[in-house]
Amino acid sequence: MAIDMDTVRRIAFSFGDAEEADHFHLRALKANKKIFATLWQQEQRIMVKLSLTDQSVFHAFDPAIFFPVPNKWGLQGCTFVDLTKVREDMLHDVLFLAYERVFLKKEK
Repeated sequence: MAIDMDTVRRIAFSFGDAEEADHFHLRALKANKKIFATLWQQEQRIMVKLSLTDQSVFHAFDPAIFFPVPNKWGLQGCTFVDLTKVREDMLHDVLFLAYERVFLKKEK
C-alpha cells in the first residue's frame, strides 16, 4: 500500500520546526528556511536532499525505491523516494536525515 502525502507531512512535522510552502508547481517541506523535501503528488514520490553518502546507502538498499534525481541535482544528493514501495520506517529515516541536514546547516 502506498504512503500518502498526509503521512509524509505527519512524519516531517513530527521533527519540530518543519513547515510547508509552495515551491514552483510543487509543495516543499522546509526547516531553517531551507527545503529538505518536495512533494510530487502525481508521481507518488518525494524528493529529499541527502548527503552523497546517505544517498548511496539508501540507493544500495533498494534502487527501485531510492534513486538520484536524474540531473545535476541528483549529483548533489537530491534523491527520489517512491511512496508506492517504501516502508514507513524507512521513510521516517530518510526524511529525518534530510531534515537534519538543512536544519543544522548554518546560515551564511
